Amino acid sequence: MLVCLLLALAGDAIGSGAFGGTPIQHAAGGALSATATMIAPAVPAFSIWAVIYLALIGYTVVQFLPSRKADAKHRALGYPMAASLLLNAAWILSVQAGMLTLSVIVIALLLAALALAFVIVARHPATGILDAVFVDGAAGLYLGWVCVATAADIAAALTAAGFDGGGIAADAWGCAVLVAVGLVGVGLALFGRGRLAPAASLVWGIAWVAVERSSGAPRSTAVAVTAVAVAVVIVVATVLTRVLTMRRGRRG
Repeated sequence: MLVCLLLALAGDAIGSGAFGGTPIQHAAGGALSATATMIAPAVPAFSIWAVIYLALIGYTVVQFLPSRKADAKHRALGYPMAASLLLNAAWILSVQAGMLTLSVIVIALLLAALALAFVIVARHPATGILDAVFVDGAAGLYLGWVCVATAADIAAALTAAGFDGGGIAADAWGCAVLVAVGLVGVGLALFGRGRLAPAASLVWGIAWVAVERSSGAPRSTAVAVTAVAVAVVIVVATVLTRVLTMRRGRRG
């Protein structure tokens, strides 16, 4: 796990422009810049990676605790989390190489690995504050953000390949994709019994889409309003599910 984390951190450093790498927003001809597609979030949205990596560092430390070595949850979770770190580094390298089609395949695998991690987390409730913050929290934050990133990456790859919407306006495509992401967010809220971490990173990413579409280019009031509405729905679904789950637990 430690080696995978170090590789992921090295990949992130390259993706930020260090070690001769090109910042992700400028790589692949700017296909992933904030102005490339209707669902690209504003640049400040990517600051969430600092929080995600801090959580992942905490998760790695927790994994080394003697009490976790024989824990079934941690043994099962280690594999998809380690795979996610390697895939994250691979995604950055594929974008750096301008291979957007490959990047879509890689991020789809990354999303699948994190979905599996979330299933494991949801089936094994946290046993303490360390688990809640650095295990469940890390997996949830990571998954929520990658849901947004996957949609943005697919849109970027299609746009770069020359897809013109098939006769459907870009605004309509943007709204439709955001609604799909919102449905995923509601699904995560229900399946995760109102876990806050995935909702937080999902809403963060979607909110920055709203900011970019309302103040940047391409500007779209429809997409911005839809993004706000989707973010609100995710928050409401998560809070309501969490409250209902807590009430059932007290009755039980």
